[in-house]
Amino acid sequence: MRMGFDMDQEKTTQTPLVQEIQEEELQSIVEKYDIESRYRRPAGFSKIVVSVWLIAMSLFHLYTAGIGLLPTSIHRAVHLTFAIVAVFLLYPGRKGQDKTRIPWYDWILAATAGLGTGYIVFFFNEIARRGAQVQPHEVWLGILTIVMVLEAGRRVAGKVLPSLSILFLLYCYFGRYMPFMFMHRGYSINRIIQHMYLTQEGIFGVALGVSSTFVFMFILFGAFLGKSGGARFFNELALAIAGHSPGGPAKVAIVASGLLGTINGSSVANVATTGAFTIPLMKKVGYKPEFAGAVEACASTGGQFMPPIMGAGAFIMSEFLGISYLRIAAAAIIPAVLYYSALFIAVHLRARHRNLEGLSKEVLPALKDVLVKDGHLVVPLVVIIGMLLNRFTPLAAAFWGIISVVAVSLLRKHTRMGIRETLGALEEGARGALGVAIACALVGFIVGTSSLTALGLTISNNIIDISKGLLFPTLLLSMVACLILGMGLPTTANYIVTSTMIAPALIKMGVLPLAAHLFVFYFGIMADLTPPVCLAAFTGAGIAGGNPSTTGFQATRIALVAYLIPYTFIYTPVILLENATWIPLAIIIVASLAGVMSLAAALQGWMFEKLNVPVRAILLAASFAAFLPDYRLKVISALFIAATLVALKVMNGRRTSSAV
Repeated sequence: MRMGFDMDQEKTTQTPLVQEIQEEELQSIVEKYDIESRYRRPAGFSKIVVSVWLIAMSLFHLYTAGIGLLPTSIHRAVHLTFAIVAVFLLYPGRKGQDKTRIPWYDWILAATAGLGTGYIVFFFNEIARRGAQVQPHEVWLGILTIVMVLEAGRRVAGKVLPSLSILFLLYCYFGRYMPFMFMHRGYSINRIIQHMYLTQEGIFGVALGVSSTFVFMFILFGAFLGKSGGARFFNELALAIAGHSPGGPAKVAIVASGLLGTINGSSVANVATTGAFTIPLMKKVGYKPEFAGAVEACASTGGQFMPPIMGAGAFIMSEFLGISYLRIAAAAIIPAVLYYSALFIAVHLRARHRNLEGLSKEVLPALKDVLVKDGHLVVPLVVIIGMLLNRFTPLAAAFWGIISVVAVSLLRKHTRMGIRETLGALEEGARGALGVAIACALVGFIVGTSSLTALGLTISNNIIDISKGLLFPTLLLSMVACLILGMGLPTTANYIVTSTMIAPALIKMGVLPLAAHLFVFYFGIMADLTPPVCLAAFTGAGIAGGNPSTTGFQATRIALVAYLIPYTFIYTPVILLENATWIPLAIIIVASLAGVMSLAAALQGWMFEKLNVPVRAILLAASFAAFLPDYRLKVISALFIAATLVALKVMNGRRTSSAV
């Protein structure tokens, strides 16, 4: 999913500091790792038809967000109809096809797919009156729609998710032939079609419902902010804040990608958008290509942890748990700050170790000038945060956020959105939502199978049995499962699958539901940084011209703290502001920050001076101890780390004095 800026959206990020990577080369790199970016760019009449269709899709969602949603099933069906037709028109069926024209058979497939989903729109009342009892012709329509959703998913999301969906559908039918622990009585074709096609348990389930409301609107918000100059503003703001400090471009990457990533729900797209600007800057001041690519990948991926928006997964989590999105965002604040603190400290120590300078202040924009020129673009984010804090729904917050983007863009000539920019934002926002819409429809087969056959409960029980009822082994199994699934699934789909299949096992063992869901959510995201398949790191390596595998391992090393933080959700949920009191919360924050600093020093091998192996080992052990659940151990670890750092500082000062 691309929640925010597309590469074609932001043409104004050119800077005299460095020559950015050419757009054609960047597009080729991104398409290699991001299937969603491989869309057609038709010309002539086809282009007009596709543009009108996408603009209509955005206008429909804007209208319903502002005026009122349609009945649930109808709204979801309209959303999927728009999306699936657009996918067949925009995404070729195989590699190597001409991307400037749409073949005749894709027009037919688009119409056929629209027929299957559109049937729900026009005959919803009749279906509801008979209690969703399936009719003979609906069996064929259901089969047709399932096949079309699977093919659309293959085109926009790759083979893994459709293949997984097919396995779950087969499980529904062949359940009686499964091994004993997974055996069920099996269901007829009619029953499967009814469940997956005519009810809100399958294709048109909760996942698609979130896609058709909150997610779409925030993607559209990102598109509007991009058209008004948001990416340029984030880059220049980051340059003004951090560009002059040691190793400044790496810190610029962290700040800019963090700001952009909170809106953008795609790690790969975020790397492409900001990495084309920040990675050449990092290489210019002396960072190796692999480290530069890894820093950008870590910073871009972390945006999905960072409130206020956090990508699509957080909206779905809100629906699954039945709690407010604001509660989820509040729970994510401290972990997100710890994550970005770890990145910032790591690049700072690296810069000090390698004597890397920042950029000259003469070539950097002044913070005051940046705020005067583009500071008004912060207003839409303030509007969204303010509305969320005042208990407005995310849908309303996104709607008024979009309205505020258009309004504040008028304050400056260079950000002003005219008719062309507005239509462009409507089109690009809809295009950016296609991947998540189809992924949510596909995941509906998995969620539907779980509700039809109780597969989720079965898997949860088996996980508990394998781990002998012990929590820590269960967490390790869950982490590995999330990382493996995340290698082949989009973040949204990964979260839905793991929250359906794995989170119930954690909850059954007494883990708080919010902690369990955030645990699987985090590790699903971390798959973008974890070798052997780490798409965000591979994209950063492609832009930097570095070795992909080395970049992936560097990213894992830099972001190692992100593999520790989710365990604190389980053992010390105070970090999620769950029943938090000031003293325990303060201990956790201070100890975690000490652990972050100690871990960065141990991994980078530098703190005031080059560290030898024994000191690094001691700091590494102390950092892990700081994340353990025992509060006394946290205090002892934090004090030990502080004392060690002070001792290193004093010894370095003495050596410097004696050398002079």
